[in-house]
Amino acid sequence: MKKFIISILIIILGLPLVAFAYSRTYLTKMHDNNMITDSLDDLSYAHKEGITNILIAGSDARPGEKNSRTDSMMILTIDKNNKNIRLTSLARDTFVKIPGHGYSKLTHAYAFGKENLLIKTIEQNFNIDINDFVFINFESFISIVNALGGIEADITPGEMKEMNKFVKECWNWDSNPNKGNLIEIERSGKQVLNGYQALAYARIRHNDSAIGRDARQRYVVKVVLSKLKTSPIYDYPKILKSISPYVKTNMTSNQIIKLAVDVMLIGTGNIKQMEFPIVNPPGYSKGGILGRYGWVLRFNDSTLEDLKKFIFDNIEFRP
Repeated sequence: MKKFIISILIIILGLPLVAFAYSRTYLTKMHDNNMITDSLDDLSYAHKEGITNILIAGSDARPGEKNSRTDSMMILTIDKNNKNIRLTSLARDTFVKIPGHGYSKLTHAYAFGKENLLIKTIEQNFNIDINDFVFINFESFISIVNALGGIEADITPGEMKEMNKFVKECWNWDSNPNKGNLIEIERSGKQVLNGYQALAYARIRHNDSAIGRDARQRYVVKVVLSKLKTSPIYDYPKILKSISPYVKTNMTSNQIIKLAVDVMLIGTGNIKQMEFPIVNPPGYSKGGILGRYGWVLRFNDSTLEDLKKFIFDNIEFRP
């Protein structure tokens, strides 16, 4: 069962610095000493002074499962040179070479070798240096949406039908004892979704495609960040407390605070976005069944330059 994990780190880095003064304890709990990230020390791939690339990965494990894939992968780029923030979604079905395991889907790298192998796979296949890593459990998504009072989304009739296939399972995953009775989506159109409903919305795939799901994920990131900016400052420690048990990172609290200062100076009003591999317009990648690998997405090697231009030079893709 696949699910969406939102990029909580963007939310953390969007908090005013005063919140960190009261919330350092929760940030410290996010640091995982057992996390192996030796691959981050390899600087033989594309990198640039003033650019910080943070790989954010979300697990598709059900509660209790110890071995899982990464269903959601994003590169958060903090660019002090051009004073902006960029978010790049990496499709889970991207066909890549996983060191020591041959060719497979990108989503399988974490299952084969946890965070270290996932980092190494992304760096080697896309020739991009990753600076830090964050791993997110799906319950953090439910918690942050509930802490913000829900998010508004414009649901199509097709999305409503698909959401209700997942909403009961997402309700079961919500560990809040005060979550109330299950509420399914009863109408299309604009409405406010609670945590488990929003998770169901983000998990939709068969209504359109994996690319459509990635677009919904990025939409939710922007909506959550926008709501956070209008929340009272005294709510921030409560929000961090609600998500800290579900977020693990190699970064210390001091490192997170330092990045937060950079983000505050840049601002979060205009987060540029990209999807890789490039699927629109056609011709830059190819999706389809490939033998025993199932459905995969193969990218044209020349598009790696477009990816690097976006991440390192702030140049958006043009067909």
